[in-house]
Amino acid sequence: MITAHPSLLRDLIERCETLSRRLATHPSTDTARRLNDATYTLCVITGTRQLDTALFVARRQMATALQRQHSVHR
Repeated sequence: MITAHPSLLRDLIERCETLSRRLATHPSTDTARRLNDATYTLCVITGTRQLDTALFVARRQMATALQRQHSVHR
């Protein structure tokens, strides 16, 4: 299975989490649009349809990639 680079996943996770918090505390159409865009991208990359599922899958993919990277460098 092809997965995104861990740095891309990390960036998208952080972006979605930041925008979600911002939208909850300071709602705006711009923040909502940016969150929708980031959510869409993360869902496409992870093959999911909902943000919570995409975040879970992205975190799992990051952990797996980092474990592989760590075992290669041993």
